[in-house]
Amino acid sequence: MRQPTSKSPRGRGFHPLTWLGGHEMAVLLALAGIVAGVWGFALLADEVLEGGTQAFDQRLLLAFRHGPANTLLGPPFVQEAARDITSLGGTAVLTIVIVIAAGFLALDGKKHMALFVLAAILGGVGAGTILKDGFDRPRPELVPHSDSASGASFPSGHSMMSAVTYLTLGALLARSQERKRVKAYFLLVAMSLSFAVGVTRVYLGVHWPTDVLAGWTAGAIWALLCWLAARWLQSRHTLELETEHSQATD
Repeated sequence: MRQPTSKSPRGRGFHPLTWLGGHEMAVLLALAGIVAGVWGFALLADEVLEGGTQAFDQRLLLAFRHGPANTLLGPPFVQEAARDITSLGGTAVLTIVIVIAAGFLALDGKKHMALFVLAAILGGVGAGTILKDGFDRPRPELVPHSDSASGASFPSGHSMMSAVTYLTLGALLARSQERKRVKAYFLLVAMSLSFAVGVTRVYLGVHWPTDVLAGWTAGAIWALLCWLAARWLQSRHTLELETEHSQATD
C-alpha cells in the first residue's frame, strides 16, 4: 500500500523563499540586484582609487562648461532650476519628506512601518557617511562650484540619499496599490527624482560623475536591502502590510 507523502509544515505551496513574504521571482530579482550592485560599486571604487576614471570624469564635467573661465552652460533660470532640483536631495528637503511620510504612516495605523522607514533612512545616512570617510575623495577643483558643498566627494551624498529615500518610499507606495500602472508610476517618479538630483550635482560642478554613479548604486543597494527587510518583517507579522487600513478603491 502506497504511503502518503509528507507535507511541509506550511502546507502546499511552500517554497524556500517564503520567509521573505512570497513572490519568489521578485525576491530573487532583488537579491540579484544587490549582488550586481555591490559588484559594480566595488569595480567603480577600485577604478576611482587607481585614477582610471579621471579622464572620463573631467571630460563629462567640462561638457557642462564653456569658455576659458569654465562658465556654466545655460541661462540663469536653468542654473537656478538646477539648484532647486539638487535641493531635493539635500538634508532639509529629505528630512521634511521623511517626516511627512512617517507621520502619514503613523496616522494610517502603521506605527511600526513609520519607525521602519525612519530607521531605514537613518541607516542609509550612516552607511553613506562611512563610505565618504573611507574613500575621502576631494571635491572637483577643475571648475567653479555653482552650489555650496562640503565634505568628501565619493560617493555623492545627495545622489545616494535621494535614491535611498525616494526608492524606499516609492516601493512602499507601489505595494499599497493593486493596479500595475499606478505601481509603475510611483517607481518611475522615485527613479526620476533620484536621477535628476544626481545630474544636477555634476552640472553644478560639486561632484565628479563617478561620485554620482556610486551614490546611485549604493542608494539602490540600500533601498533593496530595506525592501527585503520589510518583506521579512511583514511575513513575521512584526511590520504592518502596506495595504492594511488603506484598501485601494476605483
